[in-house]
Amino acid sequence: METAASKPKTATDLLRHKGLRSTAQRRAVLGALGYGSHATAAEVEQRIKAAEPARGLSRQGLYNVLDDLTQAGLVRCIEPAGSPTRYELRVGDNHHHLVCRTCGHIEDVDCGVGVAPCLDPLDAKGFALDEAEITWWGLCQDCRAATTP
Repeated sequence: METAASKPKTATDLLRHKGLRSTAQRRAVLGALGYGSHATAAEVEQRIKAAEPARGLSRQGLYNVLDDLTQAGLVRCIEPAGSPTRYELRVGDNHHHLVCRTCGHIEDVDCGVGVAPCLDPLDAKGFALDEAEITWWGLCQDCRAATTP
């Protein structure tokens, strides 16, 4: 059982806790994702370059790191329809997303049921369900205000 004292506190701790080597590239990606959630790979790349201009991380290297972190459960990948893949550090819970149709802003929404999955299909076709991915689409407050006369 994980206690507050044993909980990983740094990027290095997080990586080692998941059995990954703590490389500069992995730490840089985790740091870049910490600046804001739901970032695209291009945004992660820009954040790394802004924070560490000398950091050498190729585009393929970035995707490899994002894949490693996703596979290890340190990063969650979401793919809203018509939008680039986005990455976030909020993992291990059953939350969903609100997406603005105009500006693409994404907000997290906690599961209303409290346990996974939040929805049950009429017929699970023999599947043992453990997750439901829900995306609500609409206009964010700022975009609604911009279109209101």
